[in-house]
Amino acid sequence: MGNQTFSKKKETLPIDTTFNLPTNIPVWPQGDGFASGVIDLGGLIVSQISTFNKVWRTLEGGPDNAGATFFEPKGVPEGFFMLGCYSQPNNKPLFGRILVAKDENSAENGAVKKPLDYTLIWTSKSQNIKQDNDGYVWLPTPPNGYKAIGHIVTTTQEKPSLDKIMCVRSDFTDQCETNSWIWGQGKNIDDKGFNVFDVRPNNRGIQAHGVLVGTFFAQDGSTTTSPIPIACLKNTNLNFSSMPNINQINALVKAYSPSMYLHPNEKYQSSSINWYFTNGALLYKKGEESNPMAIDPKGSNLPQGGNNDGAYWLDLPIDKAHKEMVKKGDFKNTQVYVHVKPMFGGTFTDLVMWVFYPFNGPAIAKFGLIDIPLGKIGEHIGDWEHVTLRISNFDGGLNKVYFSQHSNGQWVNASDLEFQSGKNINNKPVTYSSLNGHAMYPKAGLVLQGVSEIGIRNDAAKSNMVVDFGLGFEIISGDYLGSQIIEPPWLNYLRQWGPNISYDLGEELNKLKKVFPALQKIENSLPNELLGEEGPTGPKLKRNWSGDEI
Repeated sequence: MGNQTFSKKKETLPIDTTFNLPTNIPVWPQGDGFASGVIDLGGLIVSQISTFNKVWRTLEGGPDNAGATFFEPKGVPEGFFMLGCYSQPNNKPLFGRILVAKDENSAENGAVKKPLDYTLIWTSKSQNIKQDNDGYVWLPTPPNGYKAIGHIVTTTQEKPSLDKIMCVRSDFTDQCETNSWIWGQGKNIDDKGFNVFDVRPNNRGIQAHGVLVGTFFAQDGSTTTSPIPIACLKNTNLNFSSMPNINQINALVKAYSPSMYLHPNEKYQSSSINWYFTNGALLYKKGEESNPMAIDPKGSNLPQGGNNDGAYWLDLPIDKAHKEMVKKGDFKNTQVYVHVKPMFGGTFTDLVMWVFYPFNGPAIAKFGLIDIPLGKIGEHIGDWEHVTLRISNFDGGLNKVYFSQHSNGQWVNASDLEFQSGKNINNKPVTYSSLNGHAMYPKAGLVLQGVSEIGIRNDAAKSNMVVDFGLGFEIISGDYLGSQIIEPPWLNYLRQWGPNISYDLGEELNKLKKVFPALQKIENSLPNELLGEEGPTGPKLKRNWSGDEI
């Protein structure tokens, strides 16, 4: 049986619909290079394309066994050149972004050059797969001193024209790595054979120069060469002129600020830092435990800088009634704290939106149909959670959102987000804070951390307790903004936001395992913070502060 091509009318696939935000991207306040449509990487000018022509489609394999579609950018501006094709699984609406480039100068040793030749990486011809026609995947052969940025896909066995694509001078490139799986001949990413992955820069963070292009890497076989033979771009002029100014940041937050739903049974709500300090949170110093200190409402008397050396920690009020009141928080007094970060060489802006909870409640384990409260396991004082909005600096469009979930989290493309409905809501996504543990999720429902039907419950649901991140937010940090932002003193308190856990963790687990032996099966998969014995640290000590999310 040979390859299967289909000429009759096919069913509509999710990718046949192009995703757009619920409302048009706003007109942003005026500024320098933000949302101007082009970014100068130091002599190589790049622009973002979001319209495409379909080249080739496969109708099986890959995620959900739905196949994938391969595209060329459409409507490339005069003077710009394609750097590679774009591909996406068929199981999601089309939400593609790819960069095209032009050389600011026309010197002999220019920033871009035509390839010397092409190598055929793989063809679907004679493959037993459902497809609309035969596909051919090519890798450009770059001139000496240049690198290929992406692949070309055709439907004929003739090599593409050398004018079809450009390679980029090596000093404008950065090493990249495979990221998520786009497509493969099998139903699983581990299946051997031909596979396609999207790529991202290896080095990612606020000072990293690597630029995300939107191309893909294709390989035939199970072994990935390192480094892979295509590169990302590099911003050699990292002056952050494409980043938003203060007025634009405020507009972005107001345009895309999520609404956070607390669970209807949530006893431990979020609050502002000012509310927490004003209502009696205490600063303890090692060796002087009998004499804790009240904290100034802005945290002005907290020790600054240093490191988490165990010399200081915060705790709830001593008075029992007052302590219980503060533990519960007050969602109506929640304030969101925004850290503004350049990402991918200043071509994206991350708005990291931090939320504080005075207390993290106990965990609940699920054993099949039985729910087991885990006593004190999971409880700790001082709980920081966040969501991150990733915004394109080419047009100010919301690209994706990161939801922090215990010691990990997940990126969700804008096309897969739930958006708030109602008058004047516009492009505001929804986030759900899980019961007791406050992990952030993009959808309501149960997420189980563990194995099979045994794990830790993360329950998320809508309620009347809703926090609008766009109301009363505070921009607390943004290095590229210099003296325009004054960081609050509590941000530079680098010690623990809660005391060491006072109970014997091993004893608690042993008690539960005697009654529920199955707990042993999930102990090793419990989130780190459930089994930790120290209070959490603040935002500046989190791994994403200067780097990327996972």
